[in-house]
Amino acid sequence: MSEKLKVGILGATGMVGQRFIALLENHPWYEVTTVAASPRSAGKSYEEAAGGRWKLDTPMPKGVKALTVKDVNDVAGVSGEVDFVFSAVDMTKEEIRAIEEAYAKAETPVVSNNSAHRWTPDVPMMIPELNPEHAEVIPFQKKRLGTKRGFIAVKPNCSIQSYTPALHALREFGPKVVVATTYQAISGAGKTFADWPEMVDNIIPYIGGEEEKSEQEPLRIWGHIENGEIVKAAAPVITTQCIRVPVSNGHTAAVFVSFEKKPAKEEILARWASFRGLAQELNLPSAPRQFIRYFEEDNRPQAALDRDYENGMGVCLGRLREDTVYDYKFVGLSHNTIRGAAGGAVLCAELLTAKGYIAKKE
Repeated sequence: MSEKLKVGILGATGMVGQRFIALLENHPWYEVTTVAASPRSAGKSYEEAAGGRWKLDTPMPKGVKALTVKDVNDVAGVSGEVDFVFSAVDMTKEEIRAIEEAYAKAETPVVSNNSAHRWTPDVPMMIPELNPEHAEVIPFQKKRLGTKRGFIAVKPNCSIQSYTPALHALREFGPKVVVATTYQAISGAGKTFADWPEMVDNIIPYIGGEEEKSEQEPLRIWGHIENGEIVKAAAPVITTQCIRVPVSNGHTAAVFVSFEKKPAKEEILARWASFRGLAQELNLPSAPRQFIRYFEEDNRPQAALDRDYENGMGVCLGRLREDTVYDYKFVGLSHNTIRGAAGGAVLCAELLTAKGYIAKKE
């Protein structure tokens, strides 16, 4: 790409907004030129607005420190400076739906980390390796919005990334029943141990809304486009429990699955090892070279050791074995704020750029 696209970050001061900024430092296609947040941060430098709340282990990139934070509600002002935006705003779902649609109607594509539009029928919700064809719903959305280049695309919930790719690679065998328990890191709530000390030496067996997302969103990933809308798949039946655990980053899943046609263990391992998606075929900048890695060791994957696999964009699996009730069980792990949040959205944007949906404004 001869000239980088200008990118805005909506909700730039929050944890996911910070992760966007860190991931986009030195990106070959994109340059963060505009940061936007709540009115209370507007007018300050980004360093002043976010410096005391910087939650990542890596330092704040120098290139954004002096940027003046804009009011995220200034849709025209932000849109006039960028080619597209990433959205990580902290608002109610109704407010998020409204503001993301306002940016789209201002002819600014929106790639969102938020959940507000995940079930809007003509908004693609994508894991680029799994369902890139869902981008084909965008022209129908543009027609509804009355736009030429503005649209919304979203990435799915962080909790499903640790097991949905593993099941997707096995779809030829017909997964029919899936039971998954996710053990979710505190960064999924935008927290660190410093600001959530009650999570030290603790487990909370409830995360609001997560179980419904974890059970339903894979079905939308596996759905199809019909009459300009995405229709979710009917199978498999998925039931989940989602538990908050004292881990900084990395969501782990314990998964049980039965198939229509039970594969041999060797077949499962072969499918996981060879799985590639369009993101790998296009060699997108953020795409992991080896999307799925299987560990033979009984005590892997581990969040502390393996969450950064492929720069946090890969999925780690282990402990595959036959089960006495279901056909098989295994453990999965993914980095929730990279692959599961900002990194997954960046990869979605790269796919949409490669397909021509995101381009420089004329």
